[in-house]
Amino acid sequence: MMDLQRLRVYRAVIAAGSIQGAAAHLGYTPSAVSQQVAALARETGLVLLSKSGRGIEPTDAGLELAGAADGLFGELSEVEAKVADLREGRSGSLSMAYFTSAAMAWIPGIVHRVLAEHPGLRLDLRVEDLPSPDHRVDVELLVEARDYTAPAGFRALHLVDEPYVAVLPPGHPFAERGSVDLAELAGERWIAHDSEESWCVINLHRAAVSAGFVPPYSVRTANHPTAIAFVAAGIGIAVMPRLCTVDLPPGVRAVPVVNPTPIRSLHVLVRRAVEESPAVQLVIGGLLAQARASDPSSADSTPALALRHSGRICDGH
Repeated sequence: MMDLQRLRVYRAVIAAGSIQGAAAHLGYTPSAVSQQVAALARETGLVLLSKSGRGIEPTDAGLELAGAADGLFGELSEVEAKVADLREGRSGSLSMAYFTSAAMAWIPGIVHRVLAEHPGLRLDLRVEDLPSPDHRVDVELLVEARDYTAPAGFRALHLVDEPYVAVLPPGHPFAERGSVDLAELAGERWIAHDSEESWCVINLHRAAVSAGFVPPYSVRTANHPTAIAFVAAGIGIAVMPRLCTVDLPPGVRAVPVVNPTPIRSLHVLVRRAVEESPAVQLVIGGLLAQARASDPSSADSTPALALRHSGRICDGH
């Protein structure tokens, strides 16, 4: 069986970029670190480090080994956290990942309610605007295609299909209109509210192309609050999901976009092993309530959102 301590030391060497850096971080001597790495190389039969100028760098095999170890140590960390919970008498844990707009509009209130009923709960909450490839958390809020299917070991519930709006600066000619055709925005200075790889931006790009143009982005930002700040300063306009516009600066207007209306689909991904836990049930119930409040028609249009009277989720896809 591979020695975990040697593997941990090797990962530290890769992270630090040198034997000396790893030794300083771990509180070991450089000689001790070198011995641990050499022993791991003998144990695995792999060449893990190679010389690079006056320093060292990991080999391709070494990088693959370290990458595989990341998942192992992540799982080990979860076990250690569970042991700490049991030792200290805490009533369990809840891990969640979610995108920025949900983090601002939905998640704080839901977590407040969960903690009110489970004050000893250990939390691991994080913003992840791009979906996690390994889906290691208990509950993950996702922006995905409408027909998104859950990976093995998880249940996916569709929450709501959310329309996009045009965010316009004070005094813009379209600011007081009831709606604006997407094509009418083609000549504007556009501000991106997310990365090019995000589903939100990909979805918007497809809608714009169907309207006959490619969004002419002049400013690119990593999140919607920054994009809205540029709009408020009069730099340009932004088109983003409605949930991103719940708290606009004075004078900034959000106008529905039509012909076509870009839509993003929100889903919640739940680990099947924990879906019956009281804390997770409170989170799911809160997300469903928020989704219905944001779009009353969603309750009728998404039969997969069936609930028991207690708020627990029933069978879905």
